[in-house]
Amino acid sequence: MKVLLVEDDAMHANYLLELVQEALPEATDVALATNGREGEEQARRDAVEAIVMDLRMKERNGIEAARTIWSERPATRILFWSNYSDEAYLRGIAKIVPKEAAYGYVLKTASPSRMHLALRAVLVEAQIMVDREIHQIQRDQSRSGEALTEVELAILSDLALGLPDKTIALRRKLALRTVQNRLLSIYEKLDVGDLPFDGRDIAINKRVRAVSKAMTSQILNRESISSAEKELGTWLQRRQAIP
Repeated sequence: MKVLLVEDDAMHANYLLELVQEALPEATDVALATNGREGEEQARRDAVEAIVMDLRMKERNGIEAARTIWSERPATRILFWSNYSDEAYLRGIAKIVPKEAAYGYVLKTASPSRMHLALRAVLVEAQIMVDREIHQIQRDQSRSGEALTEVELAILSDLALGLPDKTIALRRKLALRTVQNRLLSIYEKLDVGDLPFDGRDIAINKRVRAVSKAMTSQILNRESISSAEKELGTWLQRRQAIP
């Protein structure tokens, strides 16, 4: 059984290697990639079907790497592990995981026994396994009427990229009025409003304030903005190619 570890921190990589060797005696070939780009290349070259993937890496994050790997081999089993439980990561994974893929998401603070269980469940038994803390966030998202919809999240990402309403409408194939109504919903859900000061309200830029609140609450993060920037670049290239 071939296993690929994608981790850019040497200490975490060594610890992860020990865990894999203990939990997966059937893993006869364990390789290491130090960033997402290397992970994509090694997974492709060696036809690896079992991967442990860090999420936050300096060169090509885990979600981007997983998207590429799954686009080429949808049955690849990937266990994400991270120091972070950002809502942005949960949404990012949900958007790219194929129906036939087994995956997991555990925090690096998980106990060795918990990691052993996750490694075997996802990489050997092809099950879906998510840490309790992360699962709770997912449940809160699904139950809350204040959670942003996928369309609202896309519009919010476009706000973070500085796009005006008309361009957002064109890009998302929505009516301008729909975009504006969705913006009002975003402002309400993120509690964006004028700020009280000395007995009177100070008008603010609600677009900027919405992005700020989304970053603070981890609905958006550095990786999600980076991915959105790349997607925007691809969209612009396609638009320019239209005669």
